Amino acid sequence: MRKLLKEIGECEVCKAYLPLGPRPIVAAHPKAKIAIIGQAPGTKVHKTGIPWDDPSGRQLRKWLGVVDDVFYDASKFALIPMGFCYPGKGKSGDLPPREECAPLWHNALLEKMPQLQLTLAIGMYAQKYYLKDAIKKNLTETVRAYSDYGPDFFPLPHPSPRNRFWLSKHPWFEKEVVPKMQLRISELLEIT
Repeated sequence: MRKLLKEIGECEVCKAYLPLGPRPIVAAHPKAKIAIIGQAPGTKVHKTGIPWDDPSGRQLRKWLGVVDDVFYDASKFALIPMGFCYPGKGKSGDLPPREECAPLWHNALLEKMPQLQLTLAIGMYAQKYYLKDAIKKNLTETVRAYSDYGPDFFPLPHPSPRNRFWLSKHPWFEKEVVPKMQLRISELLEIT
């Protein structure tokens, strides 16, 4: 795993397309039980090098029901974005994750984590990649059908503050999905 993480850290495959240059952000450990597949780091995470070190990460930890020490313990949570580097700014937020990363690195990472029992697929990019033909017509319907993907997967919306409107429009997510996900996580991590 150390060798693989070093190789990922040195990756420059899409260097020409990255406005801030390559800085792959990923955390993984052979004993990880839960993989969080996100989108791509934002500018703050690019600067700090710490996955989910931003308002989206704070919201995600709240949804998961875990404190920072647990979340950042790579032997518990593998933090794997679809695109490992900041992709740049688009018209309405950050650009989509670079398409090179997941096919290049995800399988190699996941193969080195035999104890994984749960994958949280955050946002449409992760859901399309991992759930393939099983996704519904849109993110809302995929998240609403979360029980169809269990117990191995939980599809989630992105926890970005930009999704406040989606969350207010779909209160069932925090009332129904979040508690079930928290229960599954606490069982896997033996949190009481």
